[in-house]
Amino acid sequence: MAAQPPAPAIATSASAATPTRGYWATVGRRLMRDRVTMACALVLALILLAALLAPLIAPHDPFLGRMPRRLRPFGILNSLGMSDNPRAILEHPFGTDELGRDMLTRILYGGRLSLFMGVTPVFNALVIGGLLGIVAGFLGGWVNTLIMRTIDVFYAFPSVLLAIAISGTLGAGIVNAIVSLTVVFIPPIVRVSESVTTSVRTLDYVDAARASGLGTLSILRVHVLRNVFGPIFIYATSLISVSIILASGLSFLGLGVEPPNAEWGLMLNTLRPAIYTRPEVAALPGFAILVTSVCFNLLSDGLRSAMDVRI
Repeated sequence: MAAQPPAPAIATSASAATPTRGYWATVGRRLMRDRVTMACALVLALILLAALLAPLIAPHDPFLGRMPRRLRPFGILNSLGMSDNPRAILEHPFGTDELGRDMLTRILYGGRLSLFMGVTPVFNALVIGGLLGIVAGFLGGWVNTLIMRTIDVFYAFPSVLLAIAISGTLGAGIVNAIVSLTVVFIPPIVRVSESVTTSVRTLDYVDAARASGLGTLSILRVHVLRNVFGPIFIYATSLISVSIILASGLSFLGLGVEPPNAEWGLMLNTLRPAIYTRPEVAALPGFAILVTSVCFNLLSDGLRSAMDVRI
C-alpha cells in the first residue's frame, strides 16, 4: 500500500496528523536521493517551461513559412559556404521544415499541444475512473458488478484501435482526440482504483470508523480516499507517456491536431518525405516524444519506489 493507514477514528487529530507528516517527509527524502528521478523531473520541468515560454523565447513565427528556405539543415551546417554572416549559424539552429518554418520554434510550440494532450486525458480519466473505481470497490455488491462488467467491455478492444475508432467516429480535432483518449484510459484506472479500495475497505480502521457512527461519505473522504489516492495517482502518472504517444499517433494519422498547428506527431507526419534528404530535421519531433515519454516513465517509477515506505 502506498500510504500508511491513518489512526482509528477514536484517535485525536494531532496523533493522526503526525504519521502523515512523517510519511511525506520520508517520501521527499527518498526522492531527493534518487538521482535518476530528479534528473527526469528536471528535464520535464525544462520541457514544460520551454513550452509555456514559447511565445517569449521562440526565435521565429511558428506559422510563417519561406519556401526558398525549406528543409534547411541544422544552423551550423546551413551556414557553411552559404553566408559570411556569423549570425546565420543561429538563424535556424534546428533547420526548417517542409514549408520553410523554423524547426526550433515549431518544436517549442509543439510541446504545448503534445503535453496538453498527454496530461489532460489522464487527468480526466483519473477523476472519472478513480471515482467509479472507489465507489465500486467500497460499496461492492451489484454496484461493483454493474460498474466492473461495463468497464470490461472496453477491454475487448486494444487501446490503440479503440482510440482510432472513437477519433475516427467523432472526427479530427483536439477536443475529439482528448475525449477518445479519456475513454481509453478510464477502464485501467477504474480497475486499479477498485482493486486497492477493495483491499482497504476491510481493514480495521475502516471498521472502527463505521462503529464510531461515521457516514459512508465521511469514511470515503477521510479514511479511504487518502489511502488509495497514492497508488491510483502513481499508476496514472505512468499513463502520461502512453497518452503522449497515442496523441501523437492520432495526429500522425490525421485524427488529432490539424494543420497548421504545431504538434510533435503532426510534425512527424508532414516531415515524412524529408526522412531521406534531411533525416536529422525529420527526426527532431520523434526525439522530443521519446525523451518526454521516457522521462515520464522513469519519474513514475521513482515516485512508486519513494512512496512504497513504512513508518
